[in-house]
Parts: sequence; C-alpha cells; structure tokens
Amino acid sequence: MAYSVLMSVYYKERAENLRTSVVSMMQQTVPPDDFVLYCDGPLGEELQSEIELLRVQYPQLNVVNCDENRGLGAALHEGLAYCRNEIIARMDSDDIAKPERMALSLRAMEEHHADIVSGAVEEFDGTADNVTCIRALPETDREIKKYVRRRNPFNHPSVTFRKKYALLAGSYQICPYFEDYWLWARMLQNGCRGYNIQQSILYMRGGENMYRRRGGLTYTGAALSFRRRMRRVRFCSLWDLMITSTAHIISGLLPNKLRMLFYSRILRK
Repeated sequence: MAYSVLMSVYYKERAENLRTSVVSMMQQTVPPDDFVLYCDGPLGEELQSEIELLRVQYPQLNVVNCDENRGLGAALHEGLAYCRNEIIARMDSDDIAKPERMALSLRAMEEHHADIVSGAVEEFDGTADNVTCIRALPETDREIKKYVRRRNPFNHPSVTFRKKYALLAGSYQICPYFEDYWLWARMLQNGCRGYNIQQSILYMRGGENMYRRRGGLTYTGAALSFRRRMRRVRFCSLWDLMITSTAHIISGLLPNKLRMLFYSRILRK
C-alpha cells in the first residue's frame, strides 16, 4: 500500500536529529514512495546542507520551502496538499520510527477498517536507549471516542491517516499546541474510525525541554482556548470542560520538575 510521509521542520531543529528521523522512515520494512518535507521558514546553513544531502540520497524526498515561519498548523495544512498518496504518515523531525512502524500501521488500517491509526511510543531523553516512559492509548474505536473528550487519543508522531477524511474535516488548522488533537476531534466527529496499536512503534524525544513547553501562561492560555473551542462545537460536555481546564491550569503552573512527574506518574497511566 503506497503512502506519503508528512514532516515539517524549522530553524531550531538539529541537523543530526533531522537525518536520524528521515532515515528511520526511509528504512521502513514498507518504505514510502513519497516524502514531503515542509521547511517552515528560513533554515540555518547546517540544516539546509543536511537536507540537500538527504535529497540526493533519497529521490522520493520532496522539499517544499516557505519564506516565513508560520507555525506547525499552517505548515502541515500546506504540506498535506503536496502529498501524492491517500495514506499519510505523520512524522516529527526529531523522533525515530521503529522499522516495523508502517507495516503494523497499514495492517491495522485494513484489519480494523480504521481511518486514523497510531501506536504506543517510548519517550526518551538524550538517546533512544534511555527510555523514560511509554505512552500507550486506548485501543478500540469505541474507547478512543470516549477518551477524546478529555485527552488526545493519538500519539501524533506515530499517526497514519486517510487524506480525504482529513480534508473533509478541514485539514490541519491554526490551533497552537493542539493542531493534531483538533483535527482528530473533527475527523472522529465526522464518523471516522480510530485504532491504536498497543505495541511501541516509535521513539519520541522527551526530556525537560519538551515538558517546559507545556507550562507557563502562554501554553495554559492556549490550552484553555482549545478546550472552549471543543465545547463550542459540542464535542465535549460542560463537565469535561471543567475537568480538563482545571488539569491544564494545575499542570501549566507547576514547576517543570513537578510537571514531568505529573505527566509520567498520572497522565501516562
């Protein structure tokens, strides 16, 4: 089954992380025939040089350049239009896919008649052999549609989805920090089926910096705005809104060390 990989990269990414991430997808047991790398704004010389080397090494790499940094939602919205295949595999520019990721994902889409598939991921700090926690999610479509009212039901870097249903739902939109969650909610609301592979299919870069981005007033404000948006389209109840908003406020205002514990000991369970 043919599929396209969709990845966005911006100037803060490290060249070595980008290479590792791209190669991990190119070396899948079921490799892609189309890989869209959307460059979200000007990149530094080191990143640009690495991309040129990757382009020579992998002819299926389609590099799309944008003159200004517009953010992840806009980048993925634009990048999706360049993907040639109906099946889209999302990938972040600093994570590492396991070799069987796509074989398992494509099989799950067929066997479970799913339109959105993700799998468990292993968060790591520094190197992939330093796994700090595993992010597993509800497996079945019924469980996912209950879970989504309060939590993101898919691990974004490991998601594979059907392009036509993403476009019918309005594609990725500008929704800071929650671009993927907002898309899944709309797709599920439209009747799409979800499934989560219970084994780990990807190593996801974690550490203090990732959790620091999930704290502070800017993130907390964005989270509360997103929750109100979910309520306006009647995707969740008033009680769901109150519970999730309270959790975001508590987590957002915690010191980073305590926030890491909050996620690893409570939210990852």
